This record gives sequence, C-alpha cells and structure tokens, in this order.
Amino acid sequence: MILVTGATGTIGSRVVRLLTERGVPFRAMSRRERPGGVRADFDDPASLAHAVADVDTVFLVTVPPVPTADHDIALVTAARAAGVRKIVKLSAIGSGERFDGATVGAWHLAAEEAIEASGLMWTMLRPPSFASNVLWYRALLQAGEPIPNLAGDSLQAIVDPRDVAAVAVAAMTSDAHDGQRYDLTGPELLTFADQAAILESVLERPVKITDTIALDQLPAGMVTGIGWARAGGAAYATDHVPRALGRPAGTFEQWARDHREAFAAMP
Repeated sequence: MILVTGATGTIGSRVVRLLTERGVPFRAMSRRERPGGVRADFDDPASLAHAVADVDTVFLVTVPPVPTADHDIALVTAARAAGVRKIVKLSAIGSGERFDGATVGAWHLAAEEAIEASGLMWTMLRPPSFASNVLWYRALLQAGEPIPNLAGDSLQAIVDPRDVAAVAVAAMTSDAHDGQRYDLTGPELLTFADQAAILESVLERPVKITDTIALDQLPAGMVTGIGWARAGGAAYATDHVPRALGRPAGTFEQWARDHREAFAAMP
C-alpha cells in the first residue's frame, strides 16, 4: 500500500493517475473527505497515524504556507511508528546550496536530513521549475498582457511534471532507486524568454514578458531560491530522468504542444 500526500497537486495528481493505470494499491491523503481517500492533516498526529496505518511506502509532498520542515517531520514520525518502509520525497533543486548568506531550500534540506536519519529507505526528487508553471499565467496570456519573468536571463532545464511523477512511481514501486537523490531536469537549458518564444510558436499568438517583479513581496525562502537560480545556480541538465525511466526526458516544447488547449480554458 502506498500513501500519496499532495494528491491533488501538480505532481501528486499525476502520481495518482499512474498508480491507478497500473493497478497499484494506494491511498490518497487530503484535508478533505474524498472518495477512496483518507482525510488527514499534517498538524494532527492522530490523523497522520490513521493515514499511514498498513502503508509500505509514502510519497511525501508538503506545501506549508510558511517554509518549514515541520509537516515532513510529523509525517516521518508517524511513518516510523507505523512501520512504513520507504519515503519518496518531492524536494527541490539546489536545496542545501548557500547563496547570499542563506541556504537554498533550507526547509527541504531539513526534511531530507530527518528522513535520512529515520532509518527508513528513501529517494529524494529534486526538480527545477516545472513546465506547467506557465499555466499560472493563463489569464494574462488570454488578455494579451505580459507574463512575469522571475528567472531573469538565467538558464534552467525546465522539467515536464509528467516525468517527475513517473520517476516518483518508479521509485515507489522498485528498490532500484533507494538511497538516490535525483536532480530531475529536462534535457535542454532555456531562459524564460526562450519559454515565451516557444509558447508564442505553439499558441500562435504574441507572448510578452515583463522583468518588473516585486521579489520583496515573496516569502524569504522563495526569494533565496529564485536569487540562486537567477545567478545561474540551476543552469545545468542531468541524465537522471532517462536513467530512472529508460527513455529521454520530455522537452518544454512537447509539454506545451500537449497542453495547448489548457491555455484556452479559463484559469
């Protein structure tokens, strides 16, 4: 039995889909009652104990309103008590790197360290920006307004979230990925302007960008990570997706073409 946290999110929803297609038993955790799921809250130890009962493997995704490892650690505590064998954690690229006097992804790093110290088997997934992040700007694109460029002129190997989900499922259903820390990148380095140009070609309409961003209005942890990426920290591609899946990583252009209709839908 697999417990999927973050089951309605970008990666978790795809993990649920893949597990369903493969007939793998799983339990989707959320804070609301859902058919076939389990209701639990990271701030409620009793509900976590119920969620991890009779579970072998956990897919761990936390998105706290303020960056903290508390939710990850609460799940790890419940998992150890319940006899869970493995945790596959969705982390972030660059976690643990130092930038401008701060630690990139400090809360992800603290959670990773807690998982490693737990005695459980583990796999850490560290993707950069998702190709699907541009969907946040559907309303702006539909209105012909410029979309915000958080990345500046920096390069990143934007990853298809479908690849991240596929590696997560591979790690949960095989021991071949135990003890691995994967930087799950796409195959090519792109600037945000490159992404906009690709979208413009795929959508067949102008896509404008703006560099006027109020970074000081973002959470401190996010600002550190963005600053690190803008300084070139994430400007590399790895072979971790093809190594884990035995096939090439998807490109941003292919993702955009596969999701062309999503940009016409109301956000």
